[in-house]
Amino acid sequence: MLNIDDPQQIERIPALWRLAFRPFFLGGAILAALYIPLWLLTWFTPQYSFFPPNFWAIILPLWWHPHELLFGFAMAIVCGFLLTAVQSWTNQLALKGWPLALTFSCWLLARLLLLLPMQVPLILPALFDSLFLGMASLALWRSIYKVKQWRNIGFPIMLLVALVINNVSYYALFERDFIFAHQIWQAMLWWFALLITIVGGRVIPFFTAMRIKATKAEPLPWVEYPLLAVMVLLVIQALFEPLSLEIERSLLLIAGLLQLIRFARWLPHKTLNEPMLWSLHVAYFMLPVSLLAMSWYLDNEYAYRSLLHLFAIGCMATLCLSMISRVSLGHTSRNIYEGPKMILAFICLPLAAVFRALMPIWFPADTQVWLWLAASCWFITFAMFVWHYIPILTRPRIDGRPG
Repeated sequence: MLNIDDPQQIERIPALWRLAFRPFFLGGAILAALYIPLWLLTWFTPQYSFFPPNFWAIILPLWWHPHELLFGFAMAIVCGFLLTAVQSWTNQLALKGWPLALTFSCWLLARLLLLLPMQVPLILPALFDSLFLGMASLALWRSIYKVKQWRNIGFPIMLLVALVINNVSYYALFERDFIFAHQIWQAMLWWFALLITIVGGRVIPFFTAMRIKATKAEPLPWVEYPLLAVMVLLVIQALFEPLSLEIERSLLLIAGLLQLIRFARWLPHKTLNEPMLWSLHVAYFMLPVSLLAMSWYLDNEYAYRSLLHLFAIGCMATLCLSMISRVSLGHTSRNIYEGPKMILAFICLPLAAVFRALMPIWFPADTQVWLWLAASCWFITFAMFVWHYIPILTRPRIDGRPG
């Protein structure tokens, strides 16, 4: 078996580049903390905006906002997690050192190029985004292929699919086709929902059973396989719309019910004393709630688009926060359940989801108030993470081992 724990091979690498979770979790959290306030400031009070007036001449705001929250923030967290976890899965050396710095630099350059006030050819940020996702996918593929671990081969394939969809999103911006761009954002949200279904189904019941000393709930084939198939169909439906509205409604309803059955078996009621556990369960619970609510409101375009944020903030972002808080502690040899106090952050993000997704549907006259409240909760959440975790992510493990 390959020794991946030799201090002599790793000690000369700066701590930030020793495993992918370090730069990507920190970079993704900083982006999240800054971008939402900047977005609302630019949208509602452009006279006080950080951006000059000609900033939006090429990069239009209705494209930039979802693109950067999906391919900037969320994709950074996903790649940081997968490129770290693959070492544990395969016992192969993970991406680190200058290859990791290069991959992260491609992610960062794509973000910066989309912020420049001058007219930059869209092919440049698209190229760096493609290099980022391509290198991440290749690193995953090499580790998994070496040990023929076919159970996890879907992850690099999913990153390649995201690479293609991202390039299509740049094409939609170039063509100013914002109807198609909206289809792309919806497809990517379901892409993340599919990934959460796969990864969440593995880690949440496992973490729960380990902590509460209970028997782990084994997957039910009659739930798992239909659920994965339906989630894939939702991605395809969002991109190409081959199915009727009523079939899409049925898919959302079936997916929501199957997710609820699955979730209920993970003993969520026994996690209320552990923020590191209940935050995972709250996040996952938002997935079936979002699916069922969107099935109900499928004929109401305004409500449906608003409910996309219930999933994006309540499920995707909340799960990202809970996982990066947990992984950052575990992979730096700290006690996961004795880390920084993040309870306020774990509460603020689901609150932000309610303010952003539900309150504008129920009380539309005060929509701007709800958006600012949601943005405030969001900022508090990720500012807390950055404040508490910068020293953890930028310093060596406290036990002196690699990673």
